[in-house]
Amino acid sequence: MPSSRRQFLTISSVGSAAWLSGIAASAAPKGSREPAPERAPSYDDQAAEALARSPVASDADIARRAVQAAMDGGATYADARLVLMRREQVAVRDDRARPVSLREHYGLGIRVVADGGWGFAAIQALSDRAVVDAAKLAVTSARANGKLRKDLGQPLVELVPAPVAKATWVTPHEIDPFDVAPIDKAEMLLEIAARAKAVKGVSFVEAGFSAVAEDKLLVTSDGSELHQIFLRVAPQLTVTAVDRRRGGFASRDHEAPAMLAGWEYLRDLGLRNDAAGVGEDAVRKLHAASVEPGVKTVVLAPSNLWLTIHESIGHPTELDRVMGLEADLAGTSFLRPEDLGERRIGSERVNLVADRTQPGGLATVGWDDEGVAAQRWDLVRDGKLVGWQTTRDQAKWIGESASRGCCYGEGHDGVPFQRMPNVSLQPGPEGYTTEDLINATEDGIYVTGRGSWSIDQQRYNFQFSGQTFWEIKRGRLTRPLRDVAYQANTIEFWSSCDMIGGPGTYRLGGTFGDGKGQPHQSNSVSHGCPPARFTANVINTGGTDQ
Repeated sequence: MPSSRRQFLTISSVGSAAWLSGIAASAAPKGSREPAPERAPSYDDQAAEALARSPVASDADIARRAVQAAMDGGATYADARLVLMRREQVAVRDDRARPVSLREHYGLGIRVVADGGWGFAAIQALSDRAVVDAAKLAVTSARANGKLRKDLGQPLVELVPAPVAKATWVTPHEIDPFDVAPIDKAEMLLEIAARAKAVKGVSFVEAGFSAVAEDKLLVTSDGSELHQIFLRVAPQLTVTAVDRRRGGFASRDHEAPAMLAGWEYLRDLGLRNDAAGVGEDAVRKLHAASVEPGVKTVVLAPSNLWLTIHESIGHPTELDRVMGLEADLAGTSFLRPEDLGERRIGSERVNLVADRTQPGGLATVGWDDEGVAAQRWDLVRDGKLVGWQTTRDQAKWIGESASRGCCYGEGHDGVPFQRMPNVSLQPGPEGYTTEDLINATEDGIYVTGRGSWSIDQQRYNFQFSGQTFWEIKRGRLTRPLRDVAYQANTIEFWSSCDMIGGPGTYRLGGTFGDGKGQPHQSNSVSHGCPPARFTANVINTGGTDQ
């Protein structure tokens, strides 16, 4: 007998049901808009207030002087970014608050092209002398890099054009997360932790709220001047159950993702109401049966599938990795430039888009760090590779006339280079629910949440775990499991996709910390998807906690 909706919601954690089941999430981020804006959008009072109190705009002349000094020094292109980064974390463990972490970082980064090479310099002291010296240093390093390119027989840096834009963009929000007192956040977290800790069998609870505010002014020698403010927030709730008699333990994370949003997103998540359910999930997981390994059907919830998208599709379609020019922290790519339009990497049901305009997406912007307007484009259409992630110089590599707007530098002192946009699997036209995928499965496993993962340096062979696992028999969720991970390679995995949830099941997942580059930089990125069904090799991880 198929699973009913009531049964599905009963045995799914209340801490994840709103994100996994197709129920409309009450805390959906605000702010839909059209791709590639040509002018500044209209703003509500909160956005106008954020721009009015920004300290960055008053230093615009400094950024202009930096660009002019670089051009006077021989650069053929220059951009300057004033960036104020603020980061806050409030956290508790059980019934005690941890010290509040609050960091602030402000400065100017200057990037130039001279003699066919890139150069970069960054400063925190914003005097006229320091700005001019930094611009000269950037030009000197660009010339040295240009000479090195010539000596190595590499093509010189060329940029495709970008339309000139003078505008502002602010994350749509109701409440700036930095306007909420840390003590109020801590009190809320302590209440959440207490509710989870009250569940019999729960031994430890950790909860936290993180917020990042990125206030950025970009000036380019093309004539663009763009002031943007990004607000990113993330919840964290981890509950650990311990079997003291047998010495075992299991942990369960709440599955609500980080978002580009204000405090209202965290306020409205319902973590207070979800806490006990997350605790019950941890206890259930602790006493669950260990999985029997083998090739099985896996139904992956959005809270699990987003990370698989990130690793197996997001990184391999970064053009610098494809060209073998970047390998740090995620390797290169199994894809090659000639694969575009030719290589099938999934079934005909699989459509993946890159999107820097999606409301709530952590990589959503108005314009990138080269002044290219945010846009949405196909990476995989009907299972075939059709697009790359590019910047203004990378577009030249493959003969394209415009950048896809994927340039980003972390803070003022991070060199802007190609970074991942939001990459998302599109819903299927049939309108399937999660229950439909489960009901259609004779023998399989339903996986939710982010767990451990591993993937090779060409982003091809991989292994992913999760948070909770349910056995599926004859279209029903029958019992909880543990010690589950699934293995596949990228082509086989996406080619096996035979059912995809409809628009009502689409959810965003994401991370504050997508690492790349040397020196290391971190980018925030989201991945949306509905639940989907695949075939994979399920392994038993030997009783380790997931």
